[in-house]
Amino acid sequence: MAKKLRVAVIFGGRSNEHDVSLVSASHIIDSIPKDKYDIVMIGITKKGHWFRFMGDPEMIKNGSWEGHPDNLPCVISPDPIHKGVLTLGEDGVNKVRIDVVFPVIHGKNGEDGTIQGLLDLAELPYVGCDLISSACCMDKSVTHTILEQNGIRTAKWVTVLLSDSPMIEIKCVECEQRLGYPMYVKPANCGSSVGISKVRNREELIKGIKFAFTHDKKVVVEEEIKGIECECAVMGNNEPFASCIGEISAANEFYDYDAKYNNAESKTYIPARIPEDRAEIIRREAVRGYKVLGCCGLARVDFFLEEDGGVILNEVNTMPGHTPISMYPKLMEHEGISFSDQEDRLIKLALDRAGVDYE
Repeated sequence: MAKKLRVAVIFGGRSNEHDVSLVSASHIIDSIPKDKYDIVMIGITKKGHWFRFMGDPEMIKNGSWEGHPDNLPCVISPDPIHKGVLTLGEDGVNKVRIDVVFPVIHGKNGEDGTIQGLLDLAELPYVGCDLISSACCMDKSVTHTILEQNGIRTAKWVTVLLSDSPMIEIKCVECEQRLGYPMYVKPANCGSSVGISKVRNREELIKGIKFAFTHDKKVVVEEEIKGIECECAVMGNNEPFASCIGEISAANEFYDYDAKYNNAESKTYIPARIPEDRAEIIRREAVRGYKVLGCCGLARVDFFLEEDGGVILNEVNTMPGHTPISMYPKLMEHEGISFSDQEDRLIKLALDRAGVDYE
């Protein structure tokens, strides 16, 4: 019988998506096939403290894991000689061997290349996109630039830096001339629609930019796109495949954090209620965007389908939500890939990319 591989699932983190990460991690831990993998749970508090969690995975969902008496402070050393997690207990430093890491951290320090860089230094295989693709997809301005240079249509946008604050009126004129009202103001490096404002005049634009600056030093202002919000799940390394298309019907004016996670009136439709020829174009553009941005493992690619049938790529999420209601796992489940098989495939894709023989 083949030796079971040990998977470190890392969750939590200091981003404003900490709570979503907890629910995603709980779902993933529950879904990972236990006959193939042993699981090491590593939680990061909102203050950035790392612990090896030894309790019931159900405690992760509501954050009560942090108070477990058996938690051990731990670190992943960037020195590849360790190849694992170092726990810090009363009996000193102990090493826990790790074969692969599943970093279930959304947003800052999870999808921006930060933790990927640490794992690269440690020479630990990990699920999901690498450092460069994670950083490029996290930054909406960079994403727009790369997609546009590769002939993939995105919304018109203007980038505003915190250093532009003294000339905010000039940047507002640029936005008005290039985009026109209404506009959407977004922190460049936040996920789950955190910090986004819809603005309809100069006063709201300035207020929206200042609000976005509380989340990031770079802000992206985009034109309003009228159409159906669609999402596509992509999986794979060199030969990625796209799922069917999901459709979002937001309870709020746009699909913000509250509409995604708190408002039961928000609806999702799988498959999307769109013409098949449009769905095929979205699937094709999802894979194309995935490739030009250098993605691997998995990503959720979000689109707008305009009223005239035009397809606009909105953004790429390199560690999409894996909660029971999240679109990525539900889309893959619709393709006949169970939650358990999804996690198994993602782990194997990580090992394949690292050139690790797991058979």
